[in-house]
Amino acid sequence: MFKKNSLNKDRYGYYFVAPFFLSFFIFGLGPILYSFYLSFTSWSGFEEPVFVGLANYERLIHDEVFYQSILNTLIIWIFSIIPQLSIALILALVLHEKFIKGSHFFHAIFYFPNIITPVTLGVMFALLFDWQTGSINKILEYIGIVDEPVNWMNDPWMARAIVALAIMFQNFGFNMLVFLAGLQAISKDLYEAAEVDGASRLQIALNITIPLMRPVIIFTLITSVIGGLQIFDAPLMLGKGPDNSTLTMIMNLYETAFVRYDYGYGATIAYGAFVVIALATIITFMVPGVRNKKEV
Repeated sequence: MFKKNSLNKDRYGYYFVAPFFLSFFIFGLGPILYSFYLSFTSWSGFEEPVFVGLANYERLIHDEVFYQSILNTLIIWIFSIIPQLSIALILALVLHEKFIKGSHFFHAIFYFPNIITPVTLGVMFALLFDWQTGSINKILEYIGIVDEPVNWMNDPWMARAIVALAIMFQNFGFNMLVFLAGLQAISKDLYEAAEVDGASRLQIALNITIPLMRPVIIFTLITSVIGGLQIFDAPLMLGKGPDNSTLTMIMNLYETAFVRYDYGYGATIAYGAFVVIALATIITFMVPGVRNKKEV
C-alpha cells in the first residue's frame, strides 16, 4: 500500500517538470535542429530550402570575414575581461572590509549598469564617443588635451577598445557581486588566525583570500568566455568600425541571415561560432589549476 501511494505521488513530479521540457523541445531543441538542417541548404526565406550538402561548410572554411570576426571577438573579449575582472576583484576586496560604511549602497550603484540593456549601453557609448558632438571630445577639448575632435571609431584598435569598454562597464558589477559572495564564504577564523600571527592585509589577501577565491575566479572566467564570445548588441550599436574591425561572430551571423537573407549560410556561421566557443571553453578548463580547483 505504501509503495503504491509513493508511486502515485512520484507522478506529480513529472507533471511539474513537464512544462519546462515541453517548452525546451518546442522553443529550444526544435530551432537548434532546424537550424542544423538549414546549414545544409540554400534558403533566402522566400522559397523552399534547397539542399546543397556541405557547400556552406566549405564556404565557411574559406571565408576570410568569418576568421576576421573570430579575431575581432577575441581581441574585444581580451580588452574587456582583464580590466573587468581586475576592477571587480579589487572593489569586492575593498567593499568586504568592515570599515566601509554603506557598502550595500555601493553594491547597488556598481551593479546598476548590469541592469541596463546592452543596446542602451551601445547607444550611450556611441553618443559619448561621437567625433562631432560626443561628450568625451568636448571634455578633452575643454581641458586642452586635444585641439580638434578625435574620430574614435575611425581607428580599428580604438574602436575595439570602445566596444570592450562598454562591455566591461556593463559586467564588472555582476562579477563584483560574485566575488563578494565568494569572500563571504571564507571562514573568518582563517583571518583571525592570520592577524594573530602578525600577517599584514596584503599577505592575508595574497596567501588566504585569493587562493581560496580560485573556484569563484574560475567560474567568472568561464562564464566570461562563454558570454564574451557572443557579444552582439554593443558593437552593433557602435558600428562595425573601419575594415570591419568590430565585426563579431554574432554580428556576422546577424548580417548574413537577417540583412542579406542568406539563412542557410547564416545557420552555418552559427554552428561555426558554437565550435569556437566550445573550443575556447575547453581551453579555459585546460588552464593549470582549473581542473584541480577542488583541491584548494
